[in-house]
Amino acid sequence: MTLLRSALPGICLLGVLGSGIGLARAAPALQGSRATESAAAMKARQKARIAFGARKWTEAEASFEAVLSAPDAAGMTAVQRAEVLGYLGLCELEQGKHREAAEHLGQSLEQDAALSRALLDRFTRAFDTAIEHVGRIYVAASPPDAEILLDGEPIGTGATVHELFVAPGTYTLRARLSGHGEGSQRVEVDAGKTVSAALQLVRAADTPVRAPDPGARKSAPVKPAVASSAPEAAPGPWASWPGTLRITGIAVTTAAVSAGAVFMVRANRLDGDLRERIDGLHREPAWTSGACREAPQPSACPELHRMRVQRDRSGVVGTALVATGAVVGAVTAASFFVDLSFLQSTPARTGLRLVPVTTAQRVGVVAFGAW
Repeated sequence: MTLLRSALPGICLLGVLGSGIGLARAAPALQGSRATESAAAMKARQKARIAFGARKWTEAEASFEAVLSAPDAAGMTAVQRAEVLGYLGLCELEQGKHREAAEHLGQSLEQDAALSRALLDRFTRAFDTAIEHVGRIYVAASPPDAEILLDGEPIGTGATVHELFVAPGTYTLRARLSGHGEGSQRVEVDAGKTVSAALQLVRAADTPVRAPDPGARKSAPVKPAVASSAPEAAPGPWASWPGTLRITGIAVTTAAVSAGAVFMVRANRLDGDLRERIDGLHREPAWTSGACREAPQPSACPELHRMRVQRDRSGVVGTALVATGAVVGAVTAASFFVDLSFLQSTPARTGLRLVPVTTAQRVGVVAFGAW
């Protein structure tokens, strides 16, 4: 992805150079218009930053939204868009608009490569604060081109897994697609919790079944279809355990990776706090790098030791949980490619569909089908 991003400007430049002399002749008037729009966009961003610095949250929020909705908003760079979305989320968080803050901060963190380390840490902390007050829903549909609705409001198609931030409560998710029956699911979301929903649509029959005409003459009774030579056997005692283990594997993987990510973020945050504390001590004349190895130790040494222990412990636990989740996830994924039908009395008649989930905070899959 980094290589593609670095090569993209060169490709665009070649396209512009090859577009012809005719476009170049018509450029002066167009360039003047673009320059005006660029200056207007720069002025709008500057106005929003000034209002943000003055802690005028309502005014700053309106200014950042105006920047995003401006006619030349598409011309913003990835860095500018990520920063505008992040600052907009901070303004909304200061006003208690947790759902909007989580949505905009999440969109900013999706472009984390464009953010500086300081802004990335700041937006991440704000995002973590916002999602403590809202619920999060991951929803996908199969077939993937089905339209998804939340309480009757369209949110898009299911081509990707949608990440929705909602106020705590109960919601109805529906998916619809021409030629298919409608799928629906009711979910209950609590503050700070995440739920997943997979909407499976069944293809409608080619021709509807017609009701018999009461006035029509009764025909001769239809002979029953010839039964197969061997009756269908009842499911064996081991018929359902592969699906149960797969569901358990997905749940363990998700929980382990999520918990590990939390510990690793905490370790990173503690490391930043520790560095700030050490930098502050180095500005004191009496402090030296070996002060904690001398006797008597300064009063700040126990605090530094405690912060190091907490940082290292969180890092080790986070790494272990992520590694455990990766191993369980790999084993679970491998089980989908292994034929376990020999453990069942009858072969499986339905398949399984996997939809990848990739966000700024999570990586996983949503599985559809009968196991």
